Amino acid sequence: MNLSYSNADLAFRDEVRRFLRESLPLDLRDKVLGHRHLDAEDLVRWQRILNQRGWGAPGWPAEFGGTGWSPMQRLLFDIECGIAGAPNQLPFGLKMIGPVLMKFASAAQRARFLPRIPTAEDWWCQGYSEPGAGSDLASLKTRAVRDGARYIVNGQKTWTTYAQHANWMFCLVRTDPEAKQQSGISLLLIDMKSPGVTVRPIRTLEGRADVNEVFLDEVSVPAGNLVGEENCGWTYAKYLLGHERTGIAGIGACRRELNYVKAQALRERRHGKPLAEDVRVREKIARIEAEVLALEMLLMRVASQASQRGAGMESSILKIRGSELQQRLSALQLDIAGPDALPFSPDWLADGFDGWTPGPAHGAGVGSFYLEMRKPTIYGGTNEVQKEIIAKAVIDA
Repeated sequence: MNLSYSNADLAFRDEVRRFLRESLPLDLRDKVLGHRHLDAEDLVRWQRILNQRGWGAPGWPAEFGGTGWSPMQRLLFDIECGIAGAPNQLPFGLKMIGPVLMKFASAAQRARFLPRIPTAEDWWCQGYSEPGAGSDLASLKTRAVRDGARYIVNGQKTWTTYAQHANWMFCLVRTDPEAKQQSGISLLLIDMKSPGVTVRPIRTLEGRADVNEVFLDEVSVPAGNLVGEENCGWTYAKYLLGHERTGIAGIGACRRELNYVKAQALRERRHGKPLAEDVRVREKIARIEAEVLALEMLLMRVASQASQRGAGMESSILKIRGSELQQRLSALQLDIAGPDALPFSPDWLADGFDGWTPGPAHGAGVGSFYLEMRKPTIYGGTNEVQKEIIAKAVIDA
């Protein structure tokens, strides 16, 4: 795919490619390209390799320890990492709470928390969704009551990704139950080792337990861990979600999985010929390749405008298109694998498994990837909610 990048952008892209060839560990690359499970140590190892290169916080300003890259450079970095098979950087610190702290936190909070994110000394999780408060997040019921120099927190969060590894959670809590829904919410930073915090795993379709329930029972949180002003948390939450949704577009992952589909079609055979020679398969691949290209062009446009204004409703558009494309790519991989994708056990994708491990042609990783890709249209705000945001923005314009 050749798009209209400047000569400076192309030189930067070549620098990123050289770094990935030289520094991306082969075992991590093979796991990602083979749709195998990455454990916590894998993610931390890659983050520290990037940080040692000075690229631990690609989206951050230099004043906060980031690269100071332009939006276009960040886009190119994400694309090349995705194509090469690099693990995703953990978004919760880098792309969610980090930007919120830079904009709304006190100087003391920024000095305490920001330097520990690129080094992976702190692992953050997101305490937003609750039973009965997912898409309608403003109806959350977790309470925080001020008691002198602390808040006492009680409630439950759910679908909390990587809570089992995290040592900090940024958590939306209700601090004024009498105010209207959005007005009575605050944002607290909670130490996951605090007494009263209980994490219980939720096993998902593909056999993993990366999401969790988090129970908060009389958890004491220092008042100094309040971000910004009390009862203004909804403003911070919306700011954070704009960053999260843009990242869900996953153009690098789309490019990588498109390459996987093409290799699959050449490898799999029907009536003695590669599936890539089947006109119907070629049509499906060409159609989805055109849509991946269109998404990349949209991301380029958003990146080029980012210095003038925020993404606005574009973040919702990107979230919808990117998540749907990832699902369609996974479905196409499943179609090409055919019956070989049916027998699947998550044990096949784990380190240390000493039984029969299917290779790529047997579809084990494809089956896992297909199930994993049921999530993107739900998290970060369901796609149905994103369509409502877009419609409201158009109507109010």
